[in-house]
Amino acid sequence: MPHFDASSPRPPREKIFNAPFLPLLIAASMPVLFFFQERLPDQGLSMAFRPADMWRGEWGGLFTSMLLHGGWPHVAMNAIGALAFGAPVARMLERGVGPLIFVLFYIVSGALAALGYGLLHPYSVDPLVGASGAVFGLIGAATRLMGGHGRVLPLLHPTVLKASAAWMAVNLIVGLIGLAPGAEGARIAWEAHAIGFVFGLLTVGVLARGSNARA
Repeated sequence: MPHFDASSPRPPREKIFNAPFLPLLIAASMPVLFFFQERLPDQGLSMAFRPADMWRGEWGGLFTSMLLHGGWPHVAMNAIGALAFGAPVARMLERGVGPLIFVLFYIVSGALAALGYGLLHPYSVDPLVGASGAVFGLIGAATRLMGGHGRVLPLLHPTVLKASAAWMAVNLIVGLIGLAPGAEGARIAWEAHAIGFVFGLLTVGVLARGSNARA
């Protein structure tokens, strides 16, 4: 029978849930924000992004639309995505100014995704809501981190190419057929997802170098 010395220090327990703080904060903020959105007189639609607004000089929706969602399934999908794919990106950017870069990257991904959608549909007055463009930015960045053991894989690495093709195929199918949870007949802005993904895919190496992470 083994003998245990009560005076010896116990080994540290492994954390059951070890997600980085920033992706966890972003994911947790989504249901909280949607809770309040549902209680607004206009359901938050005044903060949505409408491409036609750009030509009137109204650009705030590029950013505020990321704070809104179309329903609880939409919230859940984006929260899970932000947590799952934001984690490897946040771990890469954990040193120095990395956390600030992570936050800016998330915001810029979402804004550029909405802007790209607006340029493709310049006269649309349909409201665009959701953080999916920002989340797809994280997915694009994470695509070049998976399998790289902390390093950013080359853009043309076979793993990156296969994963990118798979993501774009799923995105196109979901967008054209409308299979996304919580869509409820609304048009899915698959173009914004694609733009966010490509932005993350192309810039993750620059992010790594800018934060002194391994690229």
